[in-house]
Amino acid sequence: MTTRILITGGAGFIGFHLAKRLASTGYDICLVDNLARGIRDADFAELLSNARVSLVEADLLNYDDTVALGADFEAIFHLAAIIGVQHVLNRPYDVLAHNTRMLDNVIALAQRQTACSRLFFASTSEIYAGTLKHFDLTVPTPEHTPLALTALELPRTSYMLSKIMGEAMVQHSGLPFTIFRPHNIYGPRMGMAHVIPEQLKKAFDTAPGDSISVYSPDHKRTFCYVKDAIEMLQRMLTSESCEGETLNLGTQAPEVTIREVAQTCVDVSGKALLLEELPPTPGSPLRRAPDMRKTAQLLNFQSQISLRSGIEKTWHWYRDKIFQPGGLTAQ
Repeated sequence: MTTRILITGGAGFIGFHLAKRLASTGYDICLVDNLARGIRDADFAELLSNARVSLVEADLLNYDDTVALGADFEAIFHLAAIIGVQHVLNRPYDVLAHNTRMLDNVIALAQRQTACSRLFFASTSEIYAGTLKHFDLTVPTPEHTPLALTALELPRTSYMLSKIMGEAMVQHSGLPFTIFRPHNIYGPRMGMAHVIPEQLKKAFDTAPGDSISVYSPDHKRTFCYVKDAIEMLQRMLTSESCEGETLNLGTQAPEVTIREVAQTCVDVSGKALLLEELPPTPGSPLRRAPDMRKTAQLLNFQSQISLRSGIEKTWHWYRDKIFQPGGLTAQ
């Protein structure tokens, strides 16, 4: 009997790539998405042409619709959430209420399964923001780092708080679970509101010899190409040792400056462009990198794709499918 997997938020960035990988390795995949942010582009249409992949357009805020999705899923990946800085700033109450309600309904669905081996919950690296603000945050940051909150009146706190609450709900649900905290996952079909596609678009639009702007040029990050992230998620799925664990998802090294990221984007575009360095983006941390030792030990895997190679792959996809007139992408 073929193993059946449910992926909420399946039309989004990680959900799409995860579904594509799992379907290619013999799983039957049910995607759930209300398409409020995920899109029906050509890549998604191609995914849905696979007989192993189905899509249910449903609102996970509706309890009855959620629990009616079925009772024969071997595993559930809960990726659906209100995300994105502008959504968080403009709708902080919805972020808190909706993200929590969706998870509550998905937990109820998981509890009705006849043989669900695991609930996978997508948390976020943002949960470390309060610790960074108030205390000395270790970088690279391990999963056991104590968590603190930023001021509750700040709209941006709503997202991190919804994910901290989500982690606690999963921990106390009585279900077998794995929590993962993504750190700067990038690649094709991730939308435009991220540093790498933003810098690639600037490079595409700018004439040779002109300059492109770079905010927070001295801030350091590590980046994980989506193929490596999906490899880790699939290994989490098949590894019993990951049950009950909270794991960072990303790349530990090398840490690179945003200046280096922008220059790499310029280099892969093939243009001679200058960098105009601008002040730091408000709220942007000086450093962010996950400690990946625990994840690497449990999965016997660490990121393989270099930043240069990953940005090249991302550039080719965006250049051919998004930056030309008529390109369709999430924001």
